[in-house]
Amino acid sequence: MTVSGGYRELGEAAWSWVLDQVRDGEGPWLPETVPDDAKDEGPTEDRDTLYSGIAGLAPVLAEIARYRELSERERSLAAGIVARLSAREQDTTEPSLYVGLAGDVLALKLLDPGREAVALRRLSALATPEGWKTTVEFEPGSDAPLNDIIMGTAGVVLTAVWAGGEFAEGIATTGCEALLRVADRTEAGLDWGIGASTQSRAPNYSHGTAGVASALATAGAALGREDFVEAAVLGARHVLSVGSLQDGGFIVPHTIPPSKREVEPVTYTWCHGPAGTSHLFSALSHAGVSEVAGHGVDELRHRCLTSILGSGVPQRLRPGFWDNDGRCCGTAGVGDILLDAAQACEGTARADTYARAARTMGDALVERAVRDTAGVRWRFLEHRQDPPLLPPGTTWMQGAAGIAAYLLRLDRFLETGPNAVVVDRPDQWWAVPAHLRSTAVRGEMAGHGDVSGRRRTGHGR
Repeated sequence: MTVSGGYRELGEAAWSWVLDQVRDGEGPWLPETVPDDAKDEGPTEDRDTLYSGIAGLAPVLAEIARYRELSERERSLAAGIVARLSAREQDTTEPSLYVGLAGDVLALKLLDPGREAVALRRLSALATPEGWKTTVEFEPGSDAPLNDIIMGTAGVVLTAVWAGGEFAEGIATTGCEALLRVADRTEAGLDWGIGASTQSRAPNYSHGTAGVASALATAGAALGREDFVEAAVLGARHVLSVGSLQDGGFIVPHTIPPSKREVEPVTYTWCHGPAGTSHLFSALSHAGVSEVAGHGVDELRHRCLTSILGSGVPQRLRPGFWDNDGRCCGTAGVGDILLDAAQACEGTARADTYARAARTMGDALVERAVRDTAGVRWRFLEHRQDPPLLPPGTTWMQGAAGIAAYLLRLDRFLETGPNAVVVDRPDQWWAVPAHLRSTAVRGEMAGHGDVSGRRRTGHGR
């Protein structure tokens, strides 16, 4: 395949800028943003997290290692991340994927396979029948378990299934049984809020039923638990009931009822849009489910992506429509999901369509990059503030680290072709063919065989 000009060079330059921001203080840490008048005020409490800390540098290092040797500086950073995360595990109580121990599992498994067992052991020790108490101040005065992928039980379950090992079965089982106990029954199926008492719903992937049902489906497949898969199907039924299948696509509102904040009623992102929600339908397919409410799950995945392709993304059509180029809420996250889909349906016309769209996302990132003597980075917009231009971010989910990883993967895909190995992660590994995954997701749960490879049939509904 032909290599597109500039993706790797830009990704490497952005990564170099991120490296220049790494500080040392009881191990490596990273400021989330770098304002023009930045003052080094020291690390924040999120310094170690996947979302906005050093754990989020692990998947970038893993991506770089797919096409070149790490430099001495990068090897030193990787060793520092492993040492920092390993040393803190016995004092850490936050369990979640993006701000806690499960994120440590991801980083340790990518950088030093086998070392993740210390974080999994800690998660196992902290488990209760209700799940894992949270330290996130989401519901004031409450440490009750949360349910979602970012901060809650679903993210822990996904991580356990992805990581495997001696603690994985117990963690995944505990988490899924806790999720079943707090599910809300609706006319169509099952629904979950971020917390047990959350009144509003963010039904898409990061904070809602689409993500919870994905965790139940993948765990059900790994553990041979029909009840978990059944619950995932009921979750998908509910998501379908609150969404729209018009114009050959599938979209679900950002928030139900509509948010009091000034946000688009429908977004197209990993977090709150069809990009992330497409993972629900690939998770059901992985679990052997063929259809939900009369719709094929593979077709529903493609409907999600059809909605993205027709949305206008990544154009900034109006203030608030597409002001972010990061992984969580913007261009890089959408591009990564398009590459997953292109590799999952290799050899079809759809694969070509998704690959072209992934390059469109890459081209937008090339166009919007800030280049000067300070380095390469991106500045997002917040249309609700004046001035709207935000300081450049460094991190995996909201900054240059995550964007760089996408550009590097895109370049490698174009150079290698659709069989390019994927640096998979806990919240998307089932979306790509098993033989393309770079990590040891093939590890075994005690007594249950291959975590990632078991498919079952007979779940058409």
